[in-house]
Amino acid sequence: MVEQIMRRIMTAPGIELDVIDAGTPGDPVIVLCHGWPESSHSWRHQIGPLADAGWRVLVPDQRGYGASSSPRKVDAYRSDHLSADLVALLDDVGTENATFVGHDWGALVVWDLARFHPDRVADVVNVSVPYTPWPMKPTDMFRAVYGDRFFYMLYFQEVGPVENELEADIDRTLRTILWGGSGEMARAPVDPTELPPLEGTGLLDAWVDSARVPDGLPAWLPARDQARYVEQFSASGFFGPISWYRNLDADWELTKDLPAPPMPCAFIGGSQDMVIAHRMDYVYSMHDMLPDFRGATIIDGAGHWTQQEAPAEFNDALFSSLRALR
Repeated sequence: MVEQIMRRIMTAPGIELDVIDAGTPGDPVIVLCHGWPESSHSWRHQIGPLADAGWRVLVPDQRGYGASSSPRKVDAYRSDHLSADLVALLDDVGTENATFVGHDWGALVVWDLARFHPDRVADVVNVSVPYTPWPMKPTDMFRAVYGDRFFYMLYFQEVGPVENELEADIDRTLRTILWGGSGEMARAPVDPTELPPLEGTGLLDAWVDSARVPDGLPAWLPARDQARYVEQFSASGFFGPISWYRNLDADWELTKDLPAPPMPCAFIGGSQDMVIAHRMDYVYSMHDMLPDFRGATIIDGAGHWTQQEAPAEFNDALFSSLRALR
C-alpha cells in the first residue's frame, strides 16, 4: 500500500491550487481532474490504487474549488486558464507530460488541454463526457433547443441568482444534485416543451422531482464524504465553479478551429449516466473523430458520478484503459 498521500499548495503565477500528491517522485505522472459539483475528494477511491501501481498521482482542487484560488472575474475561468493551471502542475513536479483523467467538467477541460498543449498530454482517459465539439456557440444551441424553457446551463449564465440559491443550504444542494445524477435516479429525458419556464425557476426544483429524492444519502456516499464536500463548498462558494459554465461560449471561440486531440484516448462511462445514457452514439462517434481512440468501457448501472458510484468496476476499467493506451 502507498505510504504517503499528502496535501500541498502548488503556487504558479496568479494561482494557487490545493493538490493531493501521492506516489513516488520519478514515477510516471497521472493527473485526475474532477467535475462539478465535486473536488479532488471525488477521486478518493482511485488515488491509492494508482499510487500502488507505480503512478505519481496528482489530484488538484481546480480553480474556484475548495482551498484553491477563486478569482472573482468570470473570464478567469476560461478553459485556457484552467488548462494552464494543469500545465503549471506538470512544471511544478518537473515532468514534460502526463496521463490525464477527467470527469464531467474535468473531461471538458482535458479535451481542451489536449488541443491547447498536445505536447504536455501523453494520453487521455476521460469519463462521462465524450469528445463532442460544439457545432455552434453553445448558448445559441441551448436556446434553439429549449426556447424559454428551463435548462440549467442557461440558468447558470447570470451571476447572482444561482449562487444565492445553491449557497442557501449547501448540504441540501449537494444532496439533491448528487442524488439527481446518480444511477438510482435515472430516468428518460423530458421533452423540452414539458419543462418549467426558465424565468422564475431554480436548479434544485428543476434538477429532479424533489419528491423523488430519498431521505439520507446514496449508499456510495457515506456521511463523512458528504461532510467533506459541504466543508469545501462552504469555503469556496459557487461563483467559481459556476463560472466555468459562464465561459462556454468563450471556450468555443478559443477551440473551434483547433484539431482534435492527437494522442491515444480512451473513455469510461456509466450506462445510467444522464450525459450519455440516451445518446450512446456520441460515445461511439469518437472512433471517427479522434485520430487514436482506443475504445470505451460502459459500466452497467453506474450513473453520472461514475468513479464514486462503482469504484471497483471503475478502477478495473481505468487500469484496463491505461494498459490499452501504452
